[in-house]
Amino acid sequence: MHRLSYIDWMRGLACLLMFQTHCYDSWLRPDLRDSALYHWSQLGGTLPAPLFIFLAGISMALVTERLREKGIARNAIVKQTVLRGAEIFGLGLLFRVQEFALGYKVAPWTDLLRVDVLNILGLSMILMALLCWLTAAPQIAAARVRGIAGALLAATIIAMLTPPLWTTWRPRFLPWPLESYINGVHVFPEPQHWLFPLFPWSAFAFAGLAVGFLLYTPLARRREALLFFLLGLSGVAACLLSRVFDASSIHLYAVYDYWHSGPNFFLMRCGILLLILSLTYAWCRWGLAQKGFSPMIQLGKTSLLVYWVHIEFVYGRFSILPKGQCSVAKASAGLLTIFLAMLALSLVRTRWKKKPATVSRASTAPAAAPAGS
Repeated sequence: MHRLSYIDWMRGLACLLMFQTHCYDSWLRPDLRDSALYHWSQLGGTLPAPLFIFLAGISMALVTERLREKGIARNAIVKQTVLRGAEIFGLGLLFRVQEFALGYKVAPWTDLLRVDVLNILGLSMILMALLCWLTAAPQIAAARVRGIAGALLAATIIAMLTPPLWTTWRPRFLPWPLESYINGVHVFPEPQHWLFPLFPWSAFAFAGLAVGFLLYTPLARRREALLFFLLGLSGVAACLLSRVFDASSIHLYAVYDYWHSGPNFFLMRCGILLLILSLTYAWCRWGLAQKGFSPMIQLGKTSLLVYWVHIEFVYGRFSILPKGQCSVAKASAGLLTIFLAMLALSLVRTRWKKKPATVSRASTAPAAAPAGS
């Protein structure tokens, strides 16, 4: 079970962190936004987007490896994976249209062109698919090594280019809707840290792609637990290096912002992601996650759906509580309601998806079965 469940469990964790951040941000009274609860809630909210994008990279590697092992040609693989990325990007555009329609007369038209996480997730998948195509080789093992090296190089370049593209090298010659995909400027004079431009967010996808290919190496096949332990140690090392580099007297950038565009912060977050991945693997292999029903794994299986739906019931016109008017207790009760409702929606979705397959098997079973069975 653990070979597949740890990815879903991490997606479920991202959903839970997302729920609590959005609920407290939307519903708490203004006077409660200086409380420790609110600050910790917002700190937890820095993890969902990196988790979703990082896991998309791991999933891309797993899909690519499986297709290669089946002998699928690299052009067919890139076509399939690029189309999936384009589908996610299209859903991101559709989501913005839905949000604008539901917020009509309140939402500005520029929100239609806002760069959200689904947009960058889709574009990152397309870029990863192209990298896998470029690094393909006749031997799967050689393609894997080239994929790991290419993904790490891409993540490093994106992270290193982010500070100047946000400041001194801003592509101001582009219309703001296009520049926003580079640095998240949107309609504002300066890039906005709450948006999701390619720089630096796509770097998390390439980091995940490298990790995903690592999961198919001979070491992973022989000593899977050891590999995840080493990934956890690498996460600790990355966090320490981030602080060491940040404290260094060497300055590479004219303008440096550790907490938003700095590559050292990207390194820190990658370290945290690796730690979460290692601990999640252990939990799903030896912990309670493998005992019976897991709400986290269930949410992770339908993370796109619950992301899409919960926004309207927290931030949108159909918010289940009055925005900016709730106590901690009332907002917490709302959070529990959202969690249970999204879990129920997830269960309905997975059972609905299984039903046609079950019916199909049942309808063909008598004809395929031996006489007298």
